[in-house]
Amino acid sequence: MSHSMSKLSVRLLHTLAFAAVTIMISNAAGKDPKLQDRYAEVNGVRLHYVASGKGPLIVFLHGFPEFWYEWKNQLAEFGKDHLAVAPDMRGYNLSAKPPGVEPYEMKNLVEDVRALADHLGHKKFVLVGHDWGGVVAWAFAIAHPDRLEKLIIVNAPHPAVFARLLRDDPVQQKASQYMLMFRGDQAEATLSVNHYTPLVNIVLGPGLKTGVFTEQDRDAYIQAWSQPGALTGGLNYYRAAGIGPPTPGAEAPSGNFAAAGGQFAVKVPTLVIWGEKDTALLTGNLAGLDQFVSSLSIKRIPEGSHWVIHERPAEVNGYIRDFLRK
Repeated sequence: MSHSMSKLSVRLLHTLAFAAVTIMISNAAGKDPKLQDRYAEVNGVRLHYVASGKGPLIVFLHGFPEFWYEWKNQLAEFGKDHLAVAPDMRGYNLSAKPPGVEPYEMKNLVEDVRALADHLGHKKFVLVGHDWGGVVAWAFAIAHPDRLEKLIIVNAPHPAVFARLLRDDPVQQKASQYMLMFRGDQAEATLSVNHYTPLVNIVLGPGLKTGVFTEQDRDAYIQAWSQPGALTGGLNYYRAAGIGPPTPGAEAPSGNFAAAGGQFAVKVPTLVIWGEKDTALLTGNLAGLDQFVSSLSIKRIPEGSHWVIHERPAEVNGYIRDFLRK
């Protein structure tokens, strides 16, 4: 077999493997047939994304340790009158997982979003993010305000506000201790033990008891976490940022979510939706936001946790709809 034929065969095998995993996850999740799996070669990586509908672009960025599936309810809703797109961010599920920590620095994550929008043929768009996806969305809005119509954040800290809390607020410092473990060498082993039981408990545990999540959801998440390198890819976001509370003996917390030092102003209309029962990212993250965001709306969901997108999808969608109409 020639060298070129060998390369072609390897490429074909990779494509078939991606397709097989996509089908497994789609079947496990009972995915809406209107949701289309696609791939884009952008910014030096291959990103998998799921799309629905046509029209103005709205992009949804997931957090840790989720994947595009976090936004299935939003894709169905906003695909009615938008091109609604939810990528697996680099390092996750079916997207590329570059080795090492440096590829997961914020500047690269921001560039992925810009390049994906270019690939989709849209100069301006609406950006929605939760958790780490929200952190990237904040950074994108700071770096590229000209590219956004509007910004929507769900339970994700603004870099300047969060830096202040990690420096000055003992309650947020305590709530953020998990970040130090996530950055450590044993994080993968700790979180994947017993077929990802710790991650199931963190993300899905309460929801499985109340019916927010189904066993199909659980299977879909475990399949996504089980992709080779996926857990390390997600954890490398924490490692690359070096984010976390002060460590013993340190005078100040390390790291920052910002893409570029000293730039924190958000100049696009912004909606922040916050589940107030979030035990990791506390409501103190809302205090002082108006110092950095010139056009800010805040919607609090008192009974929502960090996973408010899953718990209250209709309420979250309603707030987004209202904001888009303004």
